[in-house]
Amino acid sequence: MKKYDILVIGSGPGGEKAAIQGAKLGKSVAIIEREPFIGGAGIHTGTIPSKTLRETAMFLADFRQRAVFGFQFSLSSDVTLSELMYKKTDVIRRQMEVTHGQLGRNNVEIIYGEGSFVDEHTLSVRLSKDGTEELMEAGVIIIATGTRPARPSNVPFESVHIHDTDSILGLENLPSSLTIIGAGVIGCEYACIFAALGVKVTLVEKRPRILRFADEEITTSLTYWMRHSGVTMLLSEEVVDIKVEGKNRVLTTLTSGKLVVSEQLLYTMGRTGNTDALNLENIGLKAGPKGLLKVNELFQTSIPTIYAVGDVIGFPSLAATSLEQGRLAVCNAFSAEGATCEMTGFMPLGIYTIPEISMVGANEAELTEQSVPYETGRAYFEEVARGQITGDIYGMVKLLFHRETHKLLGVHIVGEKASELIHTGQAVMNFGGTIDYFKDTVFNYPTLSDAYKVAAMNGLNKL
Repeated sequence: MKKYDILVIGSGPGGEKAAIQGAKLGKSVAIIEREPFIGGAGIHTGTIPSKTLRETAMFLADFRQRAVFGFQFSLSSDVTLSELMYKKTDVIRRQMEVTHGQLGRNNVEIIYGEGSFVDEHTLSVRLSKDGTEELMEAGVIIIATGTRPARPSNVPFESVHIHDTDSILGLENLPSSLTIIGAGVIGCEYACIFAALGVKVTLVEKRPRILRFADEEITTSLTYWMRHSGVTMLLSEEVVDIKVEGKNRVLTTLTSGKLVVSEQLLYTMGRTGNTDALNLENIGLKAGPKGLLKVNELFQTSIPTIYAVGDVIGFPSLAATSLEQGRLAVCNAFSAEGATCEMTGFMPLGIYTIPEISMVGANEAELTEQSVPYETGRAYFEEVARGQITGDIYGMVKLLFHRETHKLLGVHIVGEKASELIHTGQAVMNFGGTIDYFKDTVFNYPTLSDAYKVAAMNGLNKL
């Protein structure tokens, strides 16, 4: 039986970071990966492919928007998604090379096979190369198996016209119309991408607004610009029936009686944890109804030596947060031996819609519920020289700060480069800074970052 200090199940962002952190602490580590490649869904079916398509859509949309400068552009009617994503293969290859290099330099062993629990410290691994079973033991086991798209039985996925988020990018040709069920992160991102590519998109959401966890003012702005780009939003609507008729007609019936007709349909409501093959019953661990695992603030499951990180523990299910969860889980596992890792503090969320939105810290609803005396400062990109130059008229930086101490409590941004701009606010918050920092700081001019100063002055002038 092979013995390790740490066994990690899954090589996505959370598993990769956990393994490397363990190696940095001088532990013997192995990653078990059931797919023939490392990187998980983030590299192969999720983040990298969808963001590659988004960049293409942004490029083409810019050409349309800049017709006033003399450019004219339109897509060929028979253009394929593979043509629009020509860069994806290179990016995936490079990302896998980087990951392999990092794991190799840290002496992390990669074992290709499927692992399942025998007991709290032992895994049975069916090796991919020959199908044989091998027992492996570790003092600490970290579950980073990720999730897969939910496929409810009442959605006819057997049809070539019905897709989940793994299969949608396998479309041969761009459809003329697309219905998207679910206005969560993935649904909103794909709605924006396909609309920018000229597809008629209808987005159906059972709740009254999109991205309910985000600041309402930011999502209201995003909703406006998504509609402006051609996305039809049907909010507070639930699906009653999905039926495929003929060669190119998907009929979606809603509770209100509306009938949405489209060429293709993308179902994005929910994901299921990849825990069904782990034999959790052998160790007395039970997954939730969606296959997700419950953990405490240390990322421990109910079994102290078994941890879980990444998408398999649920929200926010983002690559960046999964990386940090993996690192912290290993630090927590060996804290009794003196292992220490500084906590990151505030972690940002970035959503790659068009335009992007990003946030860090509290939103207005949370501060109101907590009875915190706060004030807001806003700056619109159309007020900032760089925004005027680039034509980014929909962008906004919104700062939330304590009225008495001026401490920065939250930053919310909508507009291009939002996921980059947020890090300035994140740094100030992690150092316990105040809104006065932006007032007293010189930013390059013209830049979008200068919106921080404008927003700070706007907020301070309200006091």
